[in-house]
Amino acid sequence: MKSIPLLLMGCGGVGRQLLAHIVACRSLHSKQGLALRVVGICDSRSLFVVHDVLNLELKDDLLKEICRRKSSGSSLSSLLDLGEFQSFNDSEARKKVLDIAGLLGRSAGVVLADCSASSETTELLKQGIDLGCCIVLANKKPLTSKIEDFEKLISDFRHIRFESTVGAGLPIIASVSRVLSSGDPIYRIIGSLSGTLGYVMSELEDGKLFSFVVKEAKCLGYTEPDPRDDLGGMDVARKALILARLLGQRINLEDIKVDSLYPDDMGPKSMSIEDFINHGLPLLDRDVAEKVEVATFRGNILRYVCKIEGSSCQVGLQELPKDSPLGRLRGSDNMVEIYSRCYKNSPLVIQGAGAGNDTTAAGVLADIVDLQDLFK
Repeated sequence: MKSIPLLLMGCGGVGRQLLAHIVACRSLHSKQGLALRVVGICDSRSLFVVHDVLNLELKDDLLKEICRRKSSGSSLSSLLDLGEFQSFNDSEARKKVLDIAGLLGRSAGVVLADCSASSETTELLKQGIDLGCCIVLANKKPLTSKIEDFEKLISDFRHIRFESTVGAGLPIIASVSRVLSSGDPIYRIIGSLSGTLGYVMSELEDGKLFSFVVKEAKCLGYTEPDPRDDLGGMDVARKALILARLLGQRINLEDIKVDSLYPDDMGPKSMSIEDFINHGLPLLDRDVAEKVEVATFRGNILRYVCKIEGSSCQVGLQELPKDSPLGRLRGSDNMVEIYSRCYKNSPLVIQGAGAGNDTTAAGVLADIVDLQDLFK
């Protein structure tokens, strides 16, 4: 039986779902000769870890209880009544994570799975690389910080997986990496990488007002609590940056041209969420409707996409042919079109659900399992 020690960083929606998947897949992994051994869990304030990381693990009943309590808003430090485990806070927690990484990284091996949404994990992950750890990321921020951080994190590509940073569980990173490793140069990637904006743009085709569609998307739970977090395009820009860097572009986030769907004077510093939804959005209806009308007149479809080509990386509205894969896309699915020498006339197209805690956590788990050949 091959054993993979795992330390989870981040116990929010994705982290908790990952723990649930690990427990649910015990039988499946056992048949595959594999055991995932959770030795520690971090949240933003503390670390909860077994006394002996070489031999012990957090049992499944405990993992379920951790998920239940975290879902109710409790911190990990409140869990000491559940068994004889260690708890560390703040700087002590960071030091202990590095101690575990050093102890396991060069011996049994360990996976540091970052399911947080924090940029503060970047330095810790870089040190983990030096200690021989494997890294699995759902968190986009370490890979979208400065280019030197990105290059450090992927310096040993066999030891890192980050499929869930772009398109949740969709095999976008794996497909791009596979094409590149075959010596087939990719010269263009164009993709709809926001389920929210994909839904909004496809609904506009039916003649609905922009303000109505955004409110509808919010009611359906597609948008963030503040829809501007989606409409600003920065989440798409982070995903585009990861893909652009994979293609060899040595750029940073500020180098990407990002077209927001709302003006600066409607930003969070100028307008409350309620004012934006009730008064700001209707002011955008006319401009958006005109753009849809122009695209339709030209026989095209309007999509909010990232486009990576040559040395260029941009994010925003684009007119696309109706008969193209992205032109036919409807609803909240993510989709990318990959163009290379082998996929010149008929692009490699990847489509499917690109968001959600369940799908993202499944992608993280698949990445962890994909590292099993590095463990004994």
